[in-house]
Amino acid sequence: MGERIPLCKPSFGEEEFRILRQTLESGWIGRGPRTLEFEEQFANFIGVEHVVALNSATAALHLAMLVAEVEGQEVLTTSITFVSTNHAILHGGGRPVFCDVEPDTLNIDPREIEKKITPTTRAILVMHYGGHACDMDSILELADDHGLWVIEDTAQGCGGLYRERKLGAMGDIGCFSFQATKNLTTGDGGALATNDAALAERVRKLRWVGISKPTWERFRPGEARRDWMYAVEELGFKYEMNDLAAAMGLVQLGKLEQANTERRRLLERYRQAFTDIEGVELLAHRDYATSACYNAVIKVEERDELYSYLHQHGIDSNVYYYPNHLLPLYKPYTTRLPISEAEAQRILAIPLYPGLSAADQDRVIGCIGDFIAGRREGGEAGKEVAVQ
Repeated sequence: MGERIPLCKPSFGEEEFRILRQTLESGWIGRGPRTLEFEEQFANFIGVEHVVALNSATAALHLAMLVAEVEGQEVLTTSITFVSTNHAILHGGGRPVFCDVEPDTLNIDPREIEKKITPTTRAILVMHYGGHACDMDSILELADDHGLWVIEDTAQGCGGLYRERKLGAMGDIGCFSFQATKNLTTGDGGALATNDAALAERVRKLRWVGISKPTWERFRPGEARRDWMYAVEELGFKYEMNDLAAAMGLVQLGKLEQANTERRRLLERYRQAFTDIEGVELLAHRDYATSACYNAVIKVEERDELYSYLHQHGIDSNVYYYPNHLLPLYKPYTTRLPISEAEAQRILAIPLYPGLSAADQDRVIGCIGDFIAGRREGGEAGKEVAVQ
């Protein structure tokens, strides 16, 4: 057995080290010029008017719920997601209404959304699972028909497309994650994207404890006049991104398209290999989507046994995710979601990241093939799997 193969791995080079050093040497590491530059470049990249850089996608989702005014209202959402997605609804005072998913993509099913719209529905919260787009035309049409907000949780979808439109740029608000495992990482961080100028201005205040004019704008070098005074009109939060994170984000943004292309190549290589292994199925790819390929998720029976088998053979894997509606916190909102509950028992994420070598990917594929063959034969013996 060789070195352990991680589930995911960030990719850094000399450019990240250089810009971090430059930022440290500048003497300004809080929110300042690097953050402003990152906001502008990221807005241009995804094709929106405004991006507000934050310290996490959780912060972005929370602020999205506040400005969408979901308090006391229902938000239609998915259960197959990281808990931050639905925690944000509760933080905003809303009521999560869980909808079932498409079995082949694990994305929220528009038909289930339509069934659960009521007079008290305020918003639809979609999560692009694994970076593969939800059926956005259907969802946007429903929202338009019923006067609902659409909030995109694009934590896993940075750089992904729906019919040539960037994920996170189609709804009223897009929420992004730049956490350590994400396609674009700033170590930790997030962003809120919108085309609504007034909404963006309010979020800028809310991210910095409600202060009307942040520190950089009041004390930037070279300003003819400095003003220590500011107003606070609304209770806000400490959700700002800092310039160290933004500096790394600027470099990572320049690498994102190439990195996502490599992710797609690796995922396609898995797809081809698993056609020869009966009982292993990758999630579907729809024609309308160009996935960001955040993860590679397979469906397999005896998932927990495979998880243990891979661990024993030095390969990391994980489950994304335990259905939120079955967690104790969400007991007041639980409902029957047969597809979510069934598919959650079969899904397993396997290693996928730029820099995953062909040899290591072959090792992952071969180990899965050995497990499947061994189960059929009632033992540990397996067979080698050819990879093109």
